[in-house]
Amino acid sequence: MTKKITVAVLFGGPSTEHQISLLSVKNVVPALNRQRYQLLLIGIDRQGQWWLCDEANYLQHADDPAKIELHLGDPLALLPGNPQGALFHRQTGQPLPTIDVVFPLLHGTYGEDGALQGLLRWLKLPFVGCNTLASALAMDKAVSKRLLQTAGIPVTPFVVLQAHEINSPEALQTVAPLGLPLFVKPANQGSSMGVSRVTQLEQLVPALQQALRFDHKVLLEKAVIGQEIECAVLGNRQAAEVSLCGEIIPHDTFYAYDTKYLKGNQAELCIPAHITPAISEQIQAYALKAWQTLECEGLARVDFFVSNHQQIFLNEINTIPGFTAISMYPKLWQAGGITYSKLLDQLIVLAFY
Repeated sequence: MTKKITVAVLFGGPSTEHQISLLSVKNVVPALNRQRYQLLLIGIDRQGQWWLCDEANYLQHADDPAKIELHLGDPLALLPGNPQGALFHRQTGQPLPTIDVVFPLLHGTYGEDGALQGLLRWLKLPFVGCNTLASALAMDKAVSKRLLQTAGIPVTPFVVLQAHEINSPEALQTVAPLGLPLFVKPANQGSSMGVSRVTQLEQLVPALQQALRFDHKVLLEKAVIGQEIECAVLGNRQAAEVSLCGEIIPHDTFYAYDTKYLKGNQAELCIPAHITPAISEQIQAYALKAWQTLECEGLARVDFFVSNHQQIFLNEINTIPGFTAISMYPKLWQAGGITYSKLLDQLIVLAFY
């Protein structure tokens, strides 16, 4: 009998995207093949404490996206540098079974910004997804946009302001060329946390203050009137596949957090997207080039805008995209013939290379 692969699934975390991670793990765990994998469910609470959770009872209010919470299990402790017993029970001192691979499902700060990836490298544990560098680069929208521009990829016109620059007289002059409407967002954040759409000048300062609640650096982007298009990338540095293009049609002001996760009927996902074959091919080419530029591995979702004048702008790259019931990343691959369960298999295989 073939030995099962021990997969440690990490979820939760101290970021503002804690609940989104719980929504993702709720879908991933049932889809993992139990004939192939032995699971260790490791939940991380909002304070950063790690817990070994019982699969029969690891989520509270699992059917309510607004109330879903982690159900705590046995407290764990870390022993860096000892992969055979990197995690052990805090109360008994007993190590967990040897972990073969880690499947991180932590979104946002500490989960996909390179911090967790660096820790897993220290622990000498293979893990699903991008390396430390790519994770950090993609998380910082200001840095990644500059790199992508240098690579010749068109990005949404933007301005970056540090916290100390917000109240300077020069700040408004810097932002003026973007025009209105524009979007104000934290440079290091995801799932539209802290994002505001500014349509009038008097809204700008409150929007900047809102973004600064999440980061010390703020990204201001010109609003592109047109379509929101996403595509998925799967593979390693040597060979990667790009999915069909999908389209998000929000029935709200913009595709904000509530629209994505709390208002089930407020956004429509269309696969394939309503774009010409030529535009689709160009977006796929840009997605692959962006993946290569940031040296991504495993998986990423690349988000674009297509303006009403058929101009393409790369918006951002997400290195741990959602795996919730409404998430575009798995849906794009399902449309291409890869089932949800098979996609998870492929991601785990890629973690060992």
